[in-house]
Amino acid sequence: MSFTRYWQGDGVLVIGIAAVLLRAEARPCIRLAVREAVAQWLAIDMESISVESQPGHAPRLLLPGRTAWLSISHDDGISLAAVHLHGPVGIDVMRVLAVPDWHEVARDYLGPQVAAQLRACPDDQRPLALAQAWTAREAALKCAGRELAEWDGMALGCHLQAVKMQAGFVAMLATPEADTGVGP
Repeated sequence: MSFTRYWQGDGVLVIGIAAVLLRAEARPCIRLAVREAVAQWLAIDMESISVESQPGHAPRLLLPGRTAWLSISHDDGISLAAVHLHGPVGIDVMRVLAVPDWHEVARDYLGPQVAAQLRACPDDQRPLALAQAWTAREAALKCAGRELAEWDGMALGCHLQAVKMQAGFVAMLATPEADTGVGP
């Protein structure tokens, strides 16, 4: 499986694959790529690594003698995965696009402060700003073990870092606040 290593360090690995597949087809491909990348990273046999998943729960990476945290995100054309050996992790990727109902999306899911910031953005900068805000929120929710829900004002206690991506995409990595040394 061919994968791109986007970042590695401090017990965290972020990889991605080009995914010109439907999400259901991309899932097994990114999981295979994770197993291969982690086997290389930790110098262990790929066959000793497996991905465990249950509907409604974040997937986990089963390694010899321990479990690692795993987060996966898909968007049209790409799948990303983040592995954290020492604690929860969240990753989210989004293609930068003009979203016609951006104001309602921001108000309902990102909160009044972000909605106001987006309203103040010049029109040509808003798609990027929305993608950055959305991926930050989604990654933080994943790290906190919460599902996407309408804005509730709750602070999630995550350290957020942008992951450098190819043009047209934005990605954010979230780790617990205590992991402030993590960052691409």
